[in-house]
Amino acid sequence: MGEASRADRDKILREREARRRVLARAAGEIRRSRREINVLRADEGRLARLVEGLGRLLARVEAVPEKSSQAQAFSSLRGKLRLPVRGELAGRFGAPRGASGIEAKGVFIRAPEGEPVRAVARGQVVYADWMRGFGNLMIVDHGENYLSIYANSEALLKQVGDAVAAGEAVATTGSSGGNEETGLYFELRHLGRAFDPLRWVKLK
Repeated sequence: MGEASRADRDKILREREARRRVLARAAGEIRRSRREINVLRADEGRLARLVEGLGRLLARVEAVPEKSSQAQAFSSLRGKLRLPVRGELAGRFGAPRGASGIEAKGVFIRAPEGEPVRAVARGQVVYADWMRGFGNLMIVDHGENYLSIYANSEALLKQVGDAVAAGEAVATTGSSGGNEETGLYFELRHLGRAFDPLRWVKLK
C-alpha cells in the first residue's frame, strides 16, 4: 500500500471515529433531554394532582375564614396585585423550560436568598411542605377557586390553616426546588388551571 493510500485510509478512519463520537454525544444529549422532559412532566403532574385534590376539598369546606363585607373578592383584584417578591423576571408564563420545551405554568423571579415572599392577597394556607421539583412549596387559597403557589423557597413561615393578609410574608426566597439560581417560582391558578400572573399584577 502506497503512502498516499495509507494516508487516505487513516484520514477516513479518523473522520469515521470523529463522526462516531459526535453521534454518541448527540445520542447522550437526546437521552438526557428525554429524562429531563419525563422528570418535569412527573413534577408538574404531582403538583396538578395536589391542586386537583385541594380543589375538591375546598369545594366542600370554605377555607377562607371570616369573610367580611370589607373583604375584596379575588376576582376583583385583576391588574391590582403586586408580585410576591422584588426581583428580576427570569422565566415567564408559557416560555419553554430549558431544553425540554415544556411550557412554564408560572413565572420565576430571580432574587437573593432569604428575601421575604409576600402573599398577593388575603387568604388561607392550604399546603406548606416540600415537594419534589418545587422544593419548599406553599399554596394559599383566596376563595372563588383561586390559588396562589409559591415554590423554591428557603423557608416556609406559615402553616396549613394560617390566615394571611395581603402583603404578609409567608416564605423566604431560596433554591430548594433544585434551581441553579435563587428566587421564587410563582403560579396563579383558577379551577386548577394555571394562568399568566403578569396579567393580574401591577408591575410599576
